[in-house]
Amino acid sequence: MVSIDVNSDLGESYGVWQLGDDEAMLDIVTSANVACGFHAGDPSVLRAACSQAVQRNVAIGAQVSFPDLLGFGRRHLAMSPNELRDAVLYQLGALDAFAQVGGSQIAYVKPHGALYHASATDESLAMAVVDAAAEYDPSLAVLGLPASQLLAAAERAGLEAVPEAFADRAYRPDGGLVSRREPGSVLTDPDEVAARAVRLAVEHEVIAVDGSTVAVHARSICVHSDTPGAVGLARAVRAALDAAGVGVYRFTE
Repeated sequence: MVSIDVNSDLGESYGVWQLGDDEAMLDIVTSANVACGFHAGDPSVLRAACSQAVQRNVAIGAQVSFPDLLGFGRRHLAMSPNELRDAVLYQLGALDAFAQVGGSQIAYVKPHGALYHASATDESLAMAVVDAAAEYDPSLAVLGLPASQLLAAAERAGLEAVPEAFADRAYRPDGGLVSRREPGSVLTDPDEVAARAVRLAVEHEVIAVDGSTVAVHARSICVHSDTPGAVGLARAVRAALDAAGVGVYRFTE
């Protein structure tokens, strides 16, 4: 039986600013990448996201970031590997406190925004993220782009490396994601996003922006919670996966 995990970035509201619908998304996804306060999320938001995830048996992942609250973690910050390692470790401990109070624990790590892309290509930054995860809990999995420096570093450190794909993002021919600065980088049509998710899960491929077919072997598919109409997109993805006979399960035990 073909199976896949569905993840989403949650816990990104802050004070009076509300971003996304965490409760609705948690009824759909199997893994939640919860912000850790460095790019989004205040303590009460993180506690609520973890508690609601536990209630729904959704795996909790720490979505770690450069310390860039003003820029939503989408700006690259010049940090030494040691500084980044400690910043990641700080975030892991913060989120895990709320996960444990809720009756669970963090199960994996996924970088956010600029750190996601930087750790995919920069070996030293990838190792900084992985070193923090390994120091904190060597049973943590690491979620990232297939064939990235991040997953290679995780494998070298003995951590479970989990490749992911994106149903609502445009791909370059080399398998990377089209920059959010470019038009058409984010897909918002439910039928298109759902069809891409099924193709990724069943055929392990996606059509790039130039029309070429790119092989993408993923164990998890991401649907962003801040994409316009995110809940509708996620529901369309789950319905399409169900209709195609694809089992949707969390990749962590």
